[in-house]
Amino acid sequence: MSRIGLIDYGMGNLHSVRRAIERLGAEVVPVQDAAAMQACHALILPGVGAFDPAMQRLEQADLIEPLKGWCGSGGRLLGICLGLQLLFESSEEGEREGLGLLAGRVRALPRTPDHPIPHMGWAPLLPGAPSPLLPADQPPAWVYFVHSFAADPSEAACITAQVDYGDARVTAAVWQQNVAACQFHPEKSGPVGQRMLRRWLGWVENAAA
Repeated sequence: MSRIGLIDYGMGNLHSVRRAIERLGAEVVPVQDAAAMQACHALILPGVGAFDPAMQRLEQADLIEPLKGWCGSGGRLLGICLGLQLLFESSEEGEREGLGLLAGRVRALPRTPDHPIPHMGWAPLLPGAPSPLLPADQPPAWVYFVHSFAADPSEAACITAQVDYGDARVTAAVWQQNVAACQFHPEKSGPVGQRMLRRWLGWVENAAA
């Protein structure tokens, strides 16, 4: 059984993420400090709220350098919603530096009269580079979004899914080596999101074998 560390820094939707992972048969342990990471096979970084307060909370919990070290040494990590945005170098939403695990900047969604901010609700994913999270030849996947910002990666090759928003296509999911992240909420996306989380857990288990 995989032991998944859920990063608890006071700005994550922990309950629904925990339930989704436990339903798939994995053990979930709260991670509030670096020591708790050591017994985990993989980590999940959730997030709800704004960029700068989230980075401040991670700093106060002394988790920034441990997270960088975890991923730098090949540890598996899944970011969700704001957790995806924190993986990048910076954000237009704030002034703090992000974790810098992925190159690029988080930008505000384009404002149009017909597409209010935040982008909230169900939308279909547009496949990008295949990944263990979103393999090729999958049926159309509708998932649930709530966000006002989206990542603009420096390397387009890490984009494993996009979503249409107005006349723009924005990043919906990324995958680079051992780091994956979803701008949408897989834990709130019904059977489709459950299948994605199951594939991620399967990848974690295979990597640990």
